[in-house]
Amino acid sequence: MDTLIDQYLAHLTLERGLAPNSLDSYASDLAEYADFLETHNIPDIRRVDTVAILGWLVHLEAKGLSPRSRARHLIAVRGFYRFLIQEKQADTNPLQRIDIPKTGSKLPQFLTCDQVGTLMEMPDRTTPRGLRNAAMLEVLYGAGLRVSELVNLKVEQIDLEACFVRIFGKGSKERIVPIGSLARERTQEWLEWGRPWLLKGHSSAYLFVARAGNPMTRQGFWKLLKKYAGAAGILATVSPHTLRHSFATHLLEGGADLRSVQTMLGHSDIATTQIYTHVSRQYLVDMHKQYHPRG
Repeated sequence: MDTLIDQYLAHLTLERGLAPNSLDSYASDLAEYADFLETHNIPDIRRVDTVAILGWLVHLEAKGLSPRSRARHLIAVRGFYRFLIQEKQADTNPLQRIDIPKTGSKLPQFLTCDQVGTLMEMPDRTTPRGLRNAAMLEVLYGAGLRVSELVNLKVEQIDLEACFVRIFGKGSKERIVPIGSLARERTQEWLEWGRPWLLKGHSSAYLFVARAGNPMTRQGFWKLLKKYAGAAGILATVSPHTLRHSFATHLLEGGADLRSVQTMLGHSDIATTQIYTHVSRQYLVDMHKQYHPRG
């Protein structure tokens, strides 16, 4: 079993180019599945039937796993069996008729344009760190980045003349995302005045540096964002992903097409992006109620 799992993980790495974090999730879920089979005296994966799979799902629910987590386990094991059939190690997929648990469509939280504008004014741009923080906020929101993409951004990845950033997202997939004039302006200020002062003679490939040229950590940026959101009077919990959601929502509200937003977010499946249409659709309903004479 362990050998087959290792072969499958190698397949995911080489053939599908899964990112390390995704591979870790697959490895963890499959290891837990293997432990379940061993505990229930099923040493041969070819002897697993639908009854055993249902027992495994009941086991996951009894552990307190959410529908989303159970769905992730199910997807991992289903893919594993597809691989086994492809490699002639199994004849059938016992999960073929098992439905994925419904996880619900939780709408992403986002800020209004006014809230974003207020938030962007919070950093003190008379200090080097304030210049850095202002630039980070503008680039995060202006390009809809994930926080990991922001803190790992290299100087060579941003082109201020052409106003775009080159991002290597999940699975090391590359995408080009435009940035606006304010993000360009704040980043230029940071590069000219703040960054040299913080580096103090050190060199660094990273665009946004902390001490001794090291990149800022995700946790460090999280704390800064929380502080600025509080200072801006924003009562809702604001995370880096909130700004990413705001980026997508504001683009759609402004008339951008879904495919363009999908490309800028780096979503491989447009279904992932479509959740934002629920938000922008509500915006249209609100606008209709407010401005239509019979709204």
